[in-house]
Amino acid sequence: MRLVKKSPCKVNLLLNILGKRADGFHELETVMQPVNICDEMVFERTGVGLQLTCSNPELPVDSKNLVHRAAAAFLSAAKISDDVRIHLQKNLPLAGGIGGGSANAAVTFSALNELFDSPLPPEKLHELAAALGSDVPFFLYDQPALATGRGEKVQTLEKFPALQGKAFFLVHPGFGISTPWSYQNLARFPEALNGQTGRAQKLVSLLRSGDLKAATAEFYNSLEAPAFDKFPVLELYKEFLRENGALVSLMSGSGSTTFAIAENLEAAEALAEKFKSQFGDHGWMATVAI
Repeated sequence: MRLVKKSPCKVNLLLNILGKRADGFHELETVMQPVNICDEMVFERTGVGLQLTCSNPELPVDSKNLVHRAAAAFLSAAKISDDVRIHLQKNLPLAGGIGGGSANAAVTFSALNELFDSPLPPEKLHELAAALGSDVPFFLYDQPALATGRGEKVQTLEKFPALQGKAFFLVHPGFGISTPWSYQNLARFPEALNGQTGRAQKLVSLLRSGDLKAATAEFYNSLEAPAFDKFPVLELYKEFLRENGALVSLMSGSGSTTFAIAENLEAAEALAEKFKSQFGDHGWMATVAI
């Protein structure tokens, strides 16, 4: 049996850090939006043991890869010893703040559960996903979400009326930002490290109202503080997009991807052309309807 699955990405419409926890993680609240730009994954019940291959030679294919770890965790929890082969066609940029690796892991859990006739219930898949990474549980659901805790407590949401008909332009500058580095360097920015609770719910309420203009001031990312300090070009990207027609522009996650929300796909493509004229077409860029 062979399954082919799309593995999407996400952007953080808001990422509000609420302080460092006793366990070393950071308490946060975030609003995440799925984005239909995808890696592709192939799953087969064949091969010898657990085999992972990848189109990107920069990625390891052993237990250092989240896909391999997700597959091993699933097979162990389901008490399955069958041979499994997985191939990852990597189309998304690495270390981009858009959850590509987390999505790959979540898709692995879901696909293997399908491949082996659903031996694990949804709550067990969520438990395995949360143990693997803070963003992984979000990708078990194809919906916007409000996440709290360290990001593993996921409340799925209906699609936001304010984003209906809109489109994204995403740009990755060709370099990544390490998530651990971003969080470690938040200590130099106390205001960003210790955000005020409730910003996520406020943004969700405004997006539900259907008035994007009213919501624009509430899009926020605490991790822009260390990222912009070290990589000022990212702040230039954000400002350029806002000054050239973006309804919203923001860095996603720990970076380095910056995204803009445009009125529609045609406006997003026009914004992409303006961006290329100003900064060149190196790096990775994509436009997609929301």
